[in-house]
Amino acid sequence: MKCERIPLGAQGAYLDTYFLADSPELKAGACRPAVVVCPGGGYAYTSDREAEPIALALCARGFHACVLRYPCAPARFPAALRALAEAVAWVRAGAAENHVDPRQISVCGFSAGGHLAGSLGVFWNAPFLAAETGLAPQDMRPDKMVLCYPVITGGEFAHKGSFDNLLGADADAARRAEVSLEQHVTQDTPPAFLWHTYTDPGVPVENTMLFAMALRRAGVPFESHIYSVGGHGLSLANELTENTAGAGVQAECTGWVDLAAVSLLDELFPVLGRTAVLYELGDFPVTLPNVAIQLALAGAILWVQLRGANVCAS
Repeated sequence: MKCERIPLGAQGAYLDTYFLADSPELKAGACRPAVVVCPGGGYAYTSDREAEPIALALCARGFHACVLRYPCAPARFPAALRALAEAVAWVRAGAAENHVDPRQISVCGFSAGGHLAGSLGVFWNAPFLAAETGLAPQDMRPDKMVLCYPVITGGEFAHKGSFDNLLGADADAARRAEVSLEQHVTQDTPPAFLWHTYTDPGVPVENTMLFAMALRRAGVPFESHIYSVGGHGLSLANELTENTAGAGVQAECTGWVDLAAVSLLDELFPVLGRTAVLYELGDFPVTLPNVAIQLALAGAILWVQLRGANVCAS
């Protein structure tokens, strides 16, 4: 594994890489999809629980991964967004060297990190971001998004602390609307995988539902999972990311990683993606029989682990 720390230009931001090593036993030029991980922390800090454990879980499923440590308060918008845009562009620019498929570079964010990942999804082609970064929009565009119990809205269901840290406590409703992601989804927003828990006490589940409805209206493909139980900040939802208070383990939610891996690959395996969970506007997810899902997941995970046969586009 190629692990490096890459300094980025935005206020001390950096990227930790977890690139799976090439091998002479693999086909020459083999490449894999990559995911840039944005830990949560309410834009006050970046959580270790949603950083390296997520990267390693993705690597175990055949993905390259990078963890972004982005600027937090007192830094204000768009400092963190600039860092993420630079991170995605850096991964894409080095795709050949690091055996990354430049057509499959996704972002994965948790809580406030979900807001950051979603922000790049809706603002990647906004003129202000090109002016801020000096990058071409296509270089910083994420191909897909994985948004985990994300902060989305600055309105009725806002996580106030995140928006206070992002914009300042004195930001008015109009300023918060400017970074309420459900108001900025267009047909250019990349496809998304979202998950949340109905009982989340920190970031209301309506955040995910508002974003899903906005994607639906814009005609953007997405997959949404609403688990009936679970607190906020679950990360992997297993013992590996249990917090110091003994919380953060929710067996019902541990399957999200495998479901997300399937969704990230669904351009090549469409029957394993959008058909695994069907979402209609205003309804909760309707799942296929458990046996069918398990068979689909097993096949997809095996395939991504063997994906070395794919050759990078020039």
